[in-house]
Amino acid sequence: MDRIGSAIKGENPTVMAHLNGGFAVIGDVQWLPGYSVLITDRIGIDRLSDLPRTERSSFLNSVDILAEAVEIACRQLDPAFLRVNIEILGNTDPFLHAHIWPRYQWEEPEIRSHPVWLYPRTNWSDPATSLNSSHDPYRSAITAQIRELATLNTAP
Repeated sequence: MDRIGSAIKGENPTVMAHLNGGFAVIGDVQWLPGYSVLITDRIGIDRLSDLPRTERSSFLNSVDILAEAVEIACRQLDPAFLRVNIEILGNTDPFLHAHIWPRYQWEEPEIRSHPVWLYPRTNWSDPATSLNSSHDPYRSAITAQIRELATLNTAP
């Protein structure tokens, strides 16, 4: 359950890439395929304002890279893809992280235009929504996009 420590040690199986501002991970749940999270790579950082300003910018730049990677990958894999929602909440997990939620046309209209937190709470614990091998195409596509975007982002 030590997400940051296990990522630093190379033992967190959800890590897709280590960016300048943190670790890009595939979400534990996938009721919206492609759901990803950027987690800080700094132990003891609970909120964005805990970081020095230059590191805040690095974290937010990494959020941008992950969000664009999710957008590109999900658009390629599902023609019903609409957009991504980006959220930095920090109300449950005690470390800095940003949620990247892909949104789709096939979602129920009363939920699609609202925050994902209106989905049933059981989605977080239902084995049917858990990350599994059927999500490998999303993970692979997002990882490939992260690599491409991170390379472009560091080019002179």
